[in-house]
Amino acid sequence: MAKGRKELRLGIDFGTTHTVAAVCDRGNYPVVTFTGEAGDALEAYPSIVAERDGELRFGLDALPFLHDPSWTTLRSFKRILSDPLLATDRTIRVGTVEIPLIDLLAGFLTTFRRDLVSRSNLRPAQAEKETIRVAAATPANAHSTQRFLTMEAFRRAGFDVIALLNEPSAAGLEYAHRYRSTLTSKRERVVVYDLGGGTFDASLVRMAGLHHDVVSTSGIPRLGGDDFDEKLAGAALREGGMSPEELPPGCLALLVEQCRQIKEGLGPNTRRITVDLKACLGDGARTGSVTFPVDAFYDACAPLVERTLEEVDAILRAGPEPSDEDAESEVAGIYVVGGASALPLVGRMLRERFGRRMHRSPYPFAATAIGLAIAADEDAGFVLTDQLSRHFGVFREAEHGTRITFDPIFTKDVRLPGRAGGTLVSRRTYHAVHNVGHFRYAECLSLDEETGAPRGDLVPFADIHFPFDESLRNGGTRLDATPVRRMEGEGPRIEERYSVDANGIIEVTISDLGSGYSKTHRLAG
Repeated sequence: MAKGRKELRLGIDFGTTHTVAAVCDRGNYPVVTFTGEAGDALEAYPSIVAERDGELRFGLDALPFLHDPSWTTLRSFKRILSDPLLATDRTIRVGTVEIPLIDLLAGFLTTFRRDLVSRSNLRPAQAEKETIRVAAATPANAHSTQRFLTMEAFRRAGFDVIALLNEPSAAGLEYAHRYRSTLTSKRERVVVYDLGGGTFDASLVRMAGLHHDVVSTSGIPRLGGDDFDEKLAGAALREGGMSPEELPPGCLALLVEQCRQIKEGLGPNTRRITVDLKACLGDGARTGSVTFPVDAFYDACAPLVERTLEEVDAILRAGPEPSDEDAESEVAGIYVVGGASALPLVGRMLRERFGRRMHRSPYPFAATAIGLAIAADEDAGFVLTDQLSRHFGVFREAEHGTRITFDPIFTKDVRLPGRAGGTLVSRRTYHAVHNVGHFRYAECLSLDEETGAPRGDLVPFADIHFPFDESLRNGGTRLDATPVRRMEGEGPRIEERYSVDANGIIEVTISDLGSGYSKTHRLAG
């Protein structure tokens, strides 16, 4: 950066239902507030897009049309990023508009950046900075395509991305900033329980002074507040003698939106819930409104919350001291963050499980953004060592092509390089057998202990072809259409060099060591 150039540093949590920003301000990290349509202050910026007659509006510009039937509105579009089959050229439909997902994300973040400058409480001297440098985040179990698209969308929107952290790792920084007194030499570990609008993540973090080391991470890519909203809508329809299948999509979306607002207003003393079906379904409602015990809603949500507790148990068991009889005894606290964690049922089930060690962030919806702002602050002094949360590898032929095996290049939980720079490197070297190399990359959450085959959520990547035969390196040959055949004699000596940076982005360089010919690819779906 040129000397004297102005810059603003932010932590931005791009969320499923809301996006939150916190600013680095001389050792403080206040949440940025925005001015709504009615002049009200909003600490959470709506993650929403609206369309009519081919026109797209984002964020605050889209919010007034949420209940306008002439507009098509789309919430929770971030959830599309968790699709295991996501490709970088994915397109989605919003009303009458078919748009590449990357353009939709960049359009939203561009509007968000504009509103940071023109419709927020940032001081004019801050808002007019030439450069906005941000630390952003993704769910801990995000695959590489999701990480790539998130970074690319921020960059296209004009932000300078200086770090891409896992969301619970960022919230862990906020915990250390706020609850440092709970940490001792015997209790250095904290479980971050992050339940957001669309995803759940849990991370076990060892906090020794300003050094944070992520020990283990787990999560559920598609479980969050959106699912609670749908459970409440389903309960209301059952009370009204109806089912979701018989409703037009627009009416169902209005009902889910009303249920989201009701859910966010629930308190520990709430006993009954009333849902106005007529307001959402019009003449299609069989009754005007329904009222039922809040426990009927909580009973429907309890299995979802139980799944999150199982993930917490999994990361506790995966700690570095598996011989410990009581791993929980060394945990200083369970830090509860994420907007969906405000549901009273969540707090109740966590207290029953962990008792006094449960700590709730005073700003559960903003804890990740505040942690990201701390990470973006060069003077804060925190050092975070994060890890990969998925196995990454390539499918290869074995036994003369009669069998396919999976070669894990980087295994889950491998430590990522620090923010100061550098990369983690892995190499494969061999003599080529065929004229064309076909590399089929994939990520997965687990590997079979006996066979090494991928298990669970498998995320494929775009295939890469490399010309082992020098005659195919003229630039005009379509390698994907070239028949694969065995080469005569010994083929060229090939090296595959894989590197992963602090953001979890993987790059591969395939080289012919004899001729020096090589190709480099940044890997994304």
